[in-house]
Amino acid sequence: MRQPEPPPSWDEIVDLGARFGIPHLGVAPAGVLERARAALHERKAAGLHAGMNFTYRNPDRSTDPRRAVEGARSIIVAARPYRATDEPGRPAGTQARIGRYAWVDHYAPLRVGLREIARRLKRAGERAVAFADDNAVVDREVAHLGGLGWFGKNANILLPGAGSYFVLGSIITTAEYPASRPVEDGCGTCRRCLDGCPTGAIVAPGVVDANRCLAWLVQQPGTFPVEFREALDDRLYGCDDCQEVCPPTIRLGERHRIALGDDSSQPTVRAWVDVLDLLESDDDELLARHGHWYIAGRNPAWLRRNALIVLGNRGDAGDERTRRVLHEYRAHTHPILREHADWAAGRLGLLSVP
Repeated sequence: MRQPEPPPSWDEIVDLGARFGIPHLGVAPAGVLERARAALHERKAAGLHAGMNFTYRNPDRSTDPRRAVEGARSIIVAARPYRATDEPGRPAGTQARIGRYAWVDHYAPLRVGLREIARRLKRAGERAVAFADDNAVVDREVAHLGGLGWFGKNANILLPGAGSYFVLGSIITTAEYPASRPVEDGCGTCRRCLDGCPTGAIVAPGVVDANRCLAWLVQQPGTFPVEFREALDDRLYGCDDCQEVCPPTIRLGERHRIALGDDSSQPTVRAWVDVLDLLESDDDELLARHGHWYIAGRNPAWLRRNALIVLGNRGDAGDERTRRVLHEYRAHTHPILREHADWAAGRLGLLSVP
């Protein structure tokens, strides 16, 4: 019978993470996340979750790491940067913006690194399960408890000297490592994110009303709220506004960039999407291009809905292709797409134009 390897030292885990592009690691205790549990219950009761599931689905489960890994004693927390060294400029035509975190699937390489660390722990006879973008655990809370950063007023985790352009993940394990020291608040009196949110979704420091948050509304199924359609502007998926005005993120984040799309082994970088191309694509094409995004029910209708709003905000009423696409969507079989096409046509002054 194969004997377990010696447990990896913390330095070994840090070195292993660095090999997979994970420069920030810490340790949180594997106890119940009491603060996060109370916040989830309170905000869900107040309706601030806007029907969002994820960690809201079962707050008692997503705030108890031992429900995910029995006997867990530590949570290894990780942050991987996603700010690109070269940011693509806006192409010609009617283009829709994509939030930086979704230009490529940044969680995929994070999972690869976390799973490699988990395998090393398992070889030492420990239980270890990697989680990234998963509703099993509140990732921002364990990142805070694990000393990676503080909760910004925009509810993102801000890493000292780096800002918030990071994807988060963790490994819940039966191995025990000394817990990191949490980082003290670094926002001070700054409130640029609250004032800079285009819909006023940050209703208190660290509290986001998902009913108003564009990053959630573009993912939510159904009719897009009329009162926020103009504010959506040219966004198709994601919203970076509360990070783009954050002093630590815009100033210090410059030091923490990664290269994207440098070779054929990396996925296509999609910082912009041509709205008319999207609206003329079939469902299989849309899912092939954007399937790593969260799309409710895997239904591309919600991407089309967003694109119609962008077309209404940024389209050229004199462009023949734009007029033709809107005319076709105003007769679409999907009632919500018809509704949004009517709105876009009205915004462009084309309601009476075939």
